[in-house]
Amino acid sequence: MAILFFLSILVLDQLAKWYVRMNFVPGESVPVIPHILHFTYVLNPGAAFGMFAHARWFFILAGVALVTLSLAFYPRLKREAPMLRYGALALVAGALGNLIDRIATGLVVDFFDLRIWPVFNIADIAICAGVFCMMLAILFPNRFGSGEISSLGRIEGFGGRRSLR
Repeated sequence: MAILFFLSILVLDQLAKWYVRMNFVPGESVPVIPHILHFTYVLNPGAAFGMFAHARWFFILAGVALVTLSLAFYPRLKREAPMLRYGALALVAGALGNLIDRIATGLVVDFFDLRIWPVFNIADIAICAGVFCMMLAILFPNRFGSGEISSLGRIEGFGGRRSLR
């Protein structure tokens, strides 16, 4: 089920970006709900809100590191609460979706335009939703987690194991 969730986000993101690339020209904007939601084709050279524009290699290396670490820690993550596990999967799927764009062209395709917010894409939504879910699971383990302090919530100290919570 987890792999299906991950692949669904990644495929939906890539299909939506492909559709935008094939049917829009950069800068073109089509109102879906006038003055509220437009589809606007933007090629973003940076991170969120265009920060760190043209730092392509930094973002590629950071994305590869995130995916590599995720693969290494996934066996451990499989034992965690669903909110934490699926949040992490959404974050990594979104990061990989944008990484694919950066490797292919050096630019990320963005298209959701709320007119009062920078233009974004499905991968960006997955990253933000994933981080939000992970924060809920970590900050409120009794409600969104397993109710126990997991191995990911512990640190090694001089006096043995201590909880971060």
